[in-house]
Amino acid sequence: MAGEDRRFRRAQWRILWATMLCYFFYYTGRQTLGFAIPGIEQELGIGKASLGWVSSAMLWCYAAGQAVNGNLGDRFGGRRMMSLGALLSCLFNWGVSFAGGLAGLMVPWAINGYAQSMGWAPGSRVLSNWWGRLERGKVYGLYVGAAGLSSVLAFTTSNLILALELNWRWIFRLPVLLLLLGGAVYYRMARDRPSELGFTGSNHLEADPAEDRAAPSSRQENGETAWHRYRQVCSNWRFMIASLAIGFQSLARYGLLTWVPVHFLGKGWRGFSARSWITLALPVGMALGAVCSGWLSDRVFHSNRSRVIFLFMTAAFLACTAMYLLPYHFFWSLALLALCGFFTYGPQSAFWALCPDLLGTRYAGTGTGVMNMHAYLLAGLGEPFIGWMIQRSGDNTGLVFPVVAGACLLSGSIALFVRR
Repeated sequence: MAGEDRRFRRAQWRILWATMLCYFFYYTGRQTLGFAIPGIEQELGIGKASLGWVSSAMLWCYAAGQAVNGNLGDRFGGRRMMSLGALLSCLFNWGVSFAGGLAGLMVPWAINGYAQSMGWAPGSRVLSNWWGRLERGKVYGLYVGAAGLSSVLAFTTSNLILALELNWRWIFRLPVLLLLLGGAVYYRMARDRPSELGFTGSNHLEADPAEDRAAPSSRQENGETAWHRYRQVCSNWRFMIASLAIGFQSLARYGLLTWVPVHFLGKGWRGFSARSWITLALPVGMALGAVCSGWLSDRVFHSNRSRVIFLFMTAAFLACTAMYLLPYHFFWSLALLALCGFFTYGPQSAFWALCPDLLGTRYAGTGTGVMNMHAYLLAGLGEPFIGWMIQRSGDNTGLVFPVVAGACLLSGSIALFVRR
């Protein structure tokens, strides 16, 4: 039995690393727009407010896709969904690169948002099948950490393209080739459930209290409909409060990811610039914050996710406020931007761990999709608003920081009402 347990443990880690590897490449398909905005403005003459709507179109299609694809991940398994999303996102990024106007940007970028939504929730379902409740904070922390490192990769490849003085269109062509590779590797390595490798889940994973609370008829139901899964998820009021809280957290996150590159690139959007490389501090901080918050929620706060969310979002409010009020200095700006990323993105792992915590693994994919739908609906509202504010103020790109600070404060306050 000890040998069987060791084999299962190795399989657990292999599935986790495969899922992390695939998602490590995912953001090369959706977090590069900010680096292209100055070039698009210059070549196509499209203003920041309009480009904010382009970003919103992608985020809202992503939100709609989350509501659908989380459920499909529960039904068909995350392995095929995640791999297919990688392929489609690569194709539609290339479509964006040939745009000649606003519609040519918005339509393929919006469809790309749906393709991107085929990654996170299905991948979360795979992990919830392989890992039990007592280790979910750590596992989701590593998963979100991979997403944070994916932002680092997206920012690095975009900066390299600008440093090589390539046209903005190559930002949508070269980085996504890595995503195509990641999707192929994931399909080869991953398996949806322990049973597909000959393991019986009940022998290796501890019982989930949320599953135990489910009605016997629900647990034993084989022909469960999609509407039943949605009804079970949306009737959990604690889960819905958490979904509202992550909405404001995501507004803050995407406000930084889209507009911080615009803020630091300024007018000199092409060629090597020390200011542009400062932007890397943001995703690096995000990756570290995700891993740390997941560990804290398990080990220090004993799976009290709401307390971790509140503390991180309050610290994010302070960091973003300082970023706006203090004058630019290379080293201070570098450190503060890293702290903005660390505390703004950190609570993500606690939010995603709440899905199986509150709903049980049976509805983890559907719950993750519904939560992510709320996240991107509110994030999409923030993008055109920030772009409009910047354009109206005479290109004062620093206004992104007080908007983000306010969203962080709202997220942390709402999260206090979530109790396991």
